[in-house]
Amino acid sequence: MKKSVTKRILRLFLVLTLLLGISALAYFILVWTNVWDKINTPDKLKQIILNLGFWGRSFFVFLQFVQVTFIPVPSPIIVIAGSLVYGPFQAGLLSLAGILLGSAVAFFLGRVFGKKLVDFIAGEDEKDRWTKFLNKNKYSFVLMMLLPCFPDDILCLVAGLTDMTWTFFMLTQLITRPIGIFCVSYLSSGEIIPYHGWGLIVWGFIILFSILIIYFSSKYSEKIEKFIKKLFKKQKTN
Repeated sequence: MKKSVTKRILRLFLVLTLLLGISALAYFILVWTNVWDKINTPDKLKQIILNLGFWGRSFFVFLQFVQVTFIPVPSPIIVIAGSLVYGPFQAGLLSLAGILLGSAVAFFLGRVFGKKLVDFIAGEDEKDRWTKFLNKNKYSFVLMMLLPCFPDDILCLVAGLTDMTWTFFMLTQLITRPIGIFCVSYLSSGEIIPYHGWGLIVWGFIILFSILIIYFSSKYSEKIEKFIKKLFKKQKTN
């Protein structure tokens, strides 16, 4: 019994040390590059990436990684800034690399180190809320990863606390993340849908459509869960 308690304390100590180390490194880099108070808009972030020159791409991937795991910076802001610097395709690939790695690490932290760590990072209320939901609606996780209204970083952490398998989690990430990232990357550039003239009408429909999706996904969550569950079962039998 004593050995078990000692192991738990040691494991928690190692995790907190690791988190503090990563957070300190992230903070040092952000302060050193004068980014900490300048990443709230795509234009400011774009200028920072340009100033870093050769290291801009590495910093961009790193920023996408830490926003999933440790720093609450909205991913679309980073994607848009990257699109302004590197173009939509390259920014999409760089974002995908950082976000997939960050998502896998977040799931790993939740799975290996448990509730106390998730409480430490996300907060107990958020953890309890999403754990309860995902335990009942595992397959809705796919839709939640697609829609921009859900906290992806917290969901990846909490998913590690559920009975969700690594295969299901990573398959969901590989399907949903590229769709969301490249949509934001290409649409935000203004090349496909401009921010003037007829483009304003299209953007209005896109916003309305997004609101309707969020509304109906909330209202019919049980039916959506059953539908997605059937799709995955068909894939397994094929």
